[in-house]
Amino acid sequence: MHLPPSATSRTLRVGIVGCGRISRNHLEAFAGLDGARVVGVCDVDPARAQATAEAWDVEHAVDSVPALLALGLDVVSVCTPHPTHEAVVLESAAAGVHVLCEKPVAVDMAAAERMTAACDSAGVELGVLFQRRFWPAAQRVRAAIDDGSLGTPVLGHVSVLLHRDPGYYAQDAWRGTWESDGGGVLMTQAIHYIDLLQWYMGEVAEVYGAINTFKHGEHIDVEDSAAAVIKFTSGAMATLAASTAASPALGVQIRITGSTGATAELSEFPEGSDGRVTLMAADGTVRSSPAHPADAAPDVDLSTINAALVPHHTSQIRDFVEALARHDAPAVTGRTATTSLRILLAVYEAARTGEPVRFAPFPPGVPVAPSDVTARAAAQPASR
Repeated sequence: MHLPPSATSRTLRVGIVGCGRISRNHLEAFAGLDGARVVGVCDVDPARAQATAEAWDVEHAVDSVPALLALGLDVVSVCTPHPTHEAVVLESAAAGVHVLCEKPVAVDMAAAERMTAACDSAGVELGVLFQRRFWPAAQRVRAAIDDGSLGTPVLGHVSVLLHRDPGYYAQDAWRGTWESDGGGVLMTQAIHYIDLLQWYMGEVAEVYGAINTFKHGEHIDVEDSAAAVIKFTSGAMATLAASTAASPALGVQIRITGSTGATAELSEFPEGSDGRVTLMAADGTVRSSPAHPADAAPDVDLSTINAALVPHHTSQIRDFVEALARHDAPAVTGRTATTSLRILLAVYEAARTGEPVRFAPFPPGVPVAPSDVTARAAAQPASR
């Protein structure tokens, strides 16, 4: 891994691209860390960049990525709308600067591959924000897989039932369109939990999926709801249901059952709160706590969600900074993030074609429905 010579002898110089809402999380995270300092912010709106710099006591405010890179940076944090990530990452890599990018890494696989290849070629690290991996509870579930308590994951389920109102889509013009957002609930919200699912369950073999817009059709042209069946190369299976049309919201539950028969459930309610292990069933005992505490307000606005995630942004950004100091890869790399992107894009593709998307072959011994059974099922009348 390339580390700029200056970074080995002094505090890392950090620039932030994009001064929208999520930039606050990056600014707070870096402010709370030793070994890194934000020296510049960048936004296409110069007034917003200047206001951010003044609010956070940052020395430089600029309106272009080249101007930001000219400040002699070691790290760039990317906080811009999804489809613009690629351009910022490619410019940063060409300048020999490490990149920490908000999720999703990109909105299509070709862009994601170009980004990871550029960073590999330049010898710089590309990290992507999936801060929920840093919940202590998420780490606890991963540990139960690693130490054999759950065994090999065989069944998974992800439920993402969130609330968004029209104001959420109206507050930023880029939200809710294929062109500027890249997708709906899958791309913007559920990707966090797809990341956790594949972290727990491993390499994907096949994806079936469907999408629809049940509630927000007057305000968006992307999906507000999606469902999928995901099969893994191990033979494991998982289901996914995601929506921003729930009212009230029910938050997120991720349930993993392993080959030992044990089950763990990870819950986030209300959205943005710390994940909790709300169920652990093993050795004939079920230990549980409410997934939906009665005293918690279910519907939470975006600023509250983002503020609650600051400690986990800080944990992941600390991991990134410490990885650079060790000349090592961060916990979540660009290639890791590309895996999650590929899964959700496969849901879109399966929804478009009505056919499953195959990633990799199933291992020997995994039962797969023969083609004649599949054909007979497809030929059945819609009603009986």
